[in-house]
Amino acid sequence: MAGGKAERLGDAAAGLPKPLVPVAGRPLVAWQLDLLRRAGADRVIVSCAAGFGRQFAEQLGPGVAIAEEPERLGRGGGIRYAARERQGSGDVFALNGDELLDVDFGALLEQHHASGAAATITVVQPKSPFGVVELDGDRVTGFSEGGTIDCWVSCGVYVLGEEALARFPERGDHETTAFPELAGEGKLGAYRHEGVWLTVNTPKDLRHAEEYLSQHPEWLVGTAQMGGSA
Repeated sequence: MAGGKAERLGDAAAGLPKPLVPVAGRPLVAWQLDLLRRAGADRVIVSCAAGFGRQFAEQLGPGVAIAEEPERLGRGGGIRYAARERQGSGDVFALNGDELLDVDFGALLEQHHASGAAATITVVQPKSPFGVVELDGDRVTGFSEGGTIDCWVSCGVYVLGEEALARFPERGDHETTAFPELAGEGKLGAYRHEGVWLTVNTPKDLRHAEEYLSQHPEWLVGTAQMGGSA
């Protein structure tokens, strides 16, 4: 899913769609392509907004299929529209193209198959943006940073079976339509991810992503452009 407009990034986006904004010298979406390649994906379809298909094709190369929406279809509609570019049937991965994360796709798919769910979503516990104050009664005993919020949220990474895809809206958001319906029927699974999940929405987020990659050179290993048929 690569339809982000980068509105909150402002001048830092330099007029590019958010997934094409460079992070550590590469388009943000390229890091997600690497993740899929390492997981064994042999075909990747990028869903983008109308008018940007050629730009994505030029930046990402011939190993990626581009599904340019004829109009804004929403996240669920965009996924359903892009699914028409598949060359077969069966389960598919779907994820945002404007984040950095290290979800274990192999483990996610294994859990999805074992559960028999129509779809499985990846959930995370977000880091708290505030420092944690430790209390004993009405006395402060200390402070700590990096706490997590005591709830699980979707990080926008899914495995979707045929039933789930068929129930996605042609226009609109699947997380307010298809997913609540599947959850109500007991057909929606959850995969807990406790690793990296960095959203890139603001210039501060962009700097954080740059800093993270510079501090973790293992992400820079094997970053050759994705190959394979499209």
